[in-house]
Amino acid sequence: MCLGSYSRIAIGLLMLFCLSMGISTSAWAGGKEQVLYSFQGIPDGAVPVGGVVFDSTGNLYGATTEGGAAGSSCNSDAQCGIVFQMKQKNGTWSETVLHVFEGNLTGDGATPAGGLIVDASNHLFGTTAYGGTGDCLLLGGEVGCGTVYEMTPPTTPGESWTETVLYSFQGGSDGYFPMGNLVFDDAGNLYGATYYGGGFGVCNQGIYPYCGTIFELSPPKTKGSAWTEKVLYSFKSDTDGANPNGSLVFDKKGALYGTTFFGGNQGCPQDAGVGCGTVFKLSPPAKKGHAWGYEVLYRFNDGGPQQAQGDGENPAAGVVLGEGGVIYGTTERGVTADGTIFVLTLSKNQSERWRETILHFFANGNDGAFPTGLVVDGKGDLYGPTPASGSYGAGEIFRLKPPKKGMRLWNYTTLYNFRGSPDGDEPTGYLTLNGNNLYGVTSVGGTGPCQQGGCGTVFQFTP
Repeated sequence: MCLGSYSRIAIGLLMLFCLSMGISTSAWAGGKEQVLYSFQGIPDGAVPVGGVVFDSTGNLYGATTEGGAAGSSCNSDAQCGIVFQMKQKNGTWSETVLHVFEGNLTGDGATPAGGLIVDASNHLFGTTAYGGTGDCLLLGGEVGCGTVYEMTPPTTPGESWTETVLYSFQGGSDGYFPMGNLVFDDAGNLYGATYYGGGFGVCNQGIYPYCGTIFELSPPKTKGSAWTEKVLYSFKSDTDGANPNGSLVFDKKGALYGTTFFGGNQGCPQDAGVGCGTVFKLSPPAKKGHAWGYEVLYRFNDGGPQQAQGDGENPAAGVVLGEGGVIYGTTERGVTADGTIFVLTLSKNQSERWRETILHFFANGNDGAFPTGLVVDGKGDLYGPTPASGSYGAGEIFRLKPPKKGMRLWNYTTLYNFRGSPDGDEPTGYLTLNGNNLYGVTSVGGTGPCQQGGCGTVFQFTP
């Protein structure tokens, strides 16, 4: 079950989502993978999303798109999803449900479509694709337009966490269906993306209108007051992109970088003219009160002129920034491949300010397919998951090492092939580096009773 462009739109309908400047090498490297927890659906959640995050004491946190207590206002089979905590004691991990989402009938969120971030006080922040107080409709029923929420830890050990909806999207110019992870700035403001809304463009007409937003959510100046949402940019679909993926990243000057799944080039040969996607930059205003500056750094044009192998199509995750100002990312598809890993570098050619180079083409074989988010370590190595293909058809974890001095080729290595239940299946979202270990989630697999072959897992991998 891969998350292609249709599935990324259909997540709402289902109530939830080799060559490199020459020939690169592909190999398999040994390592140890351990399933830390297998979700069971009800009452502990199913289909984890976005990855996991550590707090300052070494506990793990994440969210699931489905599962939770029976009787919620969401679909009786899927439920609304949960926020979970995992603690380790004597080498064994245990899971605790911190919050069960109740859906729009109570004004709560429903169906997280991104992971969590944590602040210095171990408060958690995330988004839900549905729920809240907005009046968005799906298949004739009101489901809400999505929320941003906060999880506050108890002041006394053993007591319950508190969930607070910080903002409910209303489904118009303010955006709806938030996607991906949030990010903080130094002042404590939150930034994210909505896949739809914003008031411009015609994107996926018949499901939801408009082409998405980048938003800022600012904490109240007075305790007890409401957070304030401000749309920094509304996408228009044509040349500027459409349907942003969230999981934005800041550079040292306070500019935001991200991707759109569609838009940018209406002549995209593989997507019936809706656009192959973009990489963009949002620069903060020079003067308070002025608009942020929007710039498309790269428009994907898979199979376009002078691109015999294509340059990739439909980035499905955010980007990471590397040394020297380079930008790394992935595309979910390609005219000659089932996804790519790319790098953008500043070009001396003024007609193309940023130049793209493909570091790896995925061939939908032993090297995986449809890559999602990347993470970079201190050595400049890139790591990520693919939710499909691999030796057992259940996805993989990969590493891409930069070339040695005097060489040009990046080295691609499959670190681990998932095997399906009782192992994980379909790793997705982002990996988290902690010491020498990688942590992540699989959307299915494990030992749970869900019909799709397990309810998902949290895993640890040691290269």
